[in-house]
Amino acid sequence: MGARAAPSRRRLAGRRLRYLPAGSFPLLLLLLLLCIQLGGGQKKKENLLAEKVEQLMEWSSRRSIFRMNGDKFRKFIKAPPRNYSMIVMFTALQPQRQCSVCRQANEEYQILANSWRYSSAFCNKLFFSMVDYDEGTDVFQQLNMNSAPTFMHFPPKGRPKRADTFDLQRIGFAAEQLAKWIADRTDVHIRVFRPPNYSGTIALALLVSLVGGLLYLRRNNLEFIYNKTGWAMVSLCIVFAMTSGQMWNHIRGPPYAHKNPHNGQVSYIHGSSQAQFVAESHIILVLNAAITMGMVLLNEAATSKGDVGKRRIICLVGLGLVVFFFSFLLSIFRSKYHGYPYSDLDFE
Repeated sequence: MGARAAPSRRRLAGRRLRYLPAGSFPLLLLLLLLCIQLGGGQKKKENLLAEKVEQLMEWSSRRSIFRMNGDKFRKFIKAPPRNYSMIVMFTALQPQRQCSVCRQANEEYQILANSWRYSSAFCNKLFFSMVDYDEGTDVFQQLNMNSAPTFMHFPPKGRPKRADTFDLQRIGFAAEQLAKWIADRTDVHIRVFRPPNYSGTIALALLVSLVGGLLYLRRNNLEFIYNKTGWAMVSLCIVFAMTSGQMWNHIRGPPYAHKNPHNGQVSYIHGSSQAQFVAESHIILVLNAAITMGMVLLNEAATSKGDVGKRRIICLVGLGLVVFFFSFLLSIFRSKYHGYPYSDLDFE
């Protein structure tokens, strides 16, 4: 029975092969070749990705920020495959561009990149690069970018979203603010380490020495310490500095002004109520000082007992200062807070 069963199985297999549809063998062969090709393509992508990451790690070992031209930008940032995030600063550092803000932002960007490069958490999931306008004009044109500096995050997959562009005008470009933005976009937390700066300590030591020397020289006559006018002037200087936004400038690090790249027009007043330029705080300081001077003159005209004509002139000058500069201050306020209905003189 066993000897006769074997031929039956062979005859059954032959029948099954004969029942396969015509042309099925080329189809099977095509599917086999397709699987082999897909496997080879995947292996090729993995090799290409490994080469890109290896090259980026080599550049990072030499400097924390590497510069890119158009070809490098397209190869390492735009073209897949990519499993890493890339932070790119688009800037214009050449002297002929006269971009002082770019130099200031570059210093903060360098501090941030160094903090990441030399931290224990450094890995191949995040890199820092830079594209200068004079080295990658085609990149600026490709991204329709018309201002610098600009910080962008290019995620491992997909295109950058709106939140992947850092809001420099509103937040400033301090390294700490950039690190917070990167943490929101990549979940990579960078602890910023700033190099020691002894300029503040030296300035404080010089000030203490100056005051101490002055007190020593005037040790026999210290009545000036009780001078109300002197202390009033010091207090006003502090008030002007604080109310003009100097502390905000110190924390946020905004640019001094903004130059329109299309027409070259320079803006000293920021158009939003959420931000300001350094020049804007200087303008506000001068306006507040002029208004205060007008109020002092009005008080002097009302309380002094001098010549009536002289007092009248002082009164008119003080009133003119208050009206003119307060109207100017209101016009700036209206330009930032759109819809504000009140004004004295129209400067718009």
